[in-house]
Amino acid sequence: MTSHVEGRELLSDRIRNVLTDAIASGALAAGVTIDEQQIAERFGASRTPVREALRQLALNGLVEVRPRRGVVVTPVTPERIMEMFEATAEIEALCVRMATHRIRPLELSALMDLHRRAAPAARDGDYDAYDGLNRAFHETLYRSTLNGFLAEQALAIRTRLSAFRRTQLRHEARIHRSHDEHGEILAAIAEGDGDAAAGRMRAHMLNAAGALRLYILQHG
Repeated sequence: MTSHVEGRELLSDRIRNVLTDAIASGALAAGVTIDEQQIAERFGASRTPVREALRQLALNGLVEVRPRRGVVVTPVTPERIMEMFEATAEIEALCVRMATHRIRPLELSALMDLHRRAAPAARDGDYDAYDGLNRAFHETLYRSTLNGFLAEQALAIRTRLSAFRRTQLRHEARIHRSHDEHGEILAAIAEGDGDAAAGRMRAHMLNAAGALRLYILQHG
């Protein structure tokens, strides 16, 4: 029973990731209606994992359910995406500056472990594995601020951008550079240099935005 549920969840994740890349690159344009049955046939799946994938996309603001039209791709312009990345770069810079001076040994150890575990995923181009570890890395930083409100806001905007943050990893060697940038941020945290950590985090996020823009241009 458990393995069946886990398998269904893995399939819904795979469907969500494929649709995410298609939406982020523009292959699935704004206003397009997503056909559940067509997606189910493409993946050899029932409609249950398809609906779960679409539910997750709706939570991230990539699709919306419209009366008599079904599930429709939400209009999001490249300019809007860049504005969101610019805003989140400042929020994440604030988080890492605060975390540098408040982080506890256990959390710092967790960050180092996540960075170590992400290395083979980056090396092998395993986008899904790296995306999960990348998300855990940033969320650990949010918690390390010891400011619950700031952590909530950072997580909320991250959720809105999660699809695009994942897709930008597919541009050329971005996944490798992302891992290297995490290492540079960690080094600044370990040295207790909050300003350097913030600057490196801001650059990290803006580099991600640039990679996404190029990915959209190449695949749109």
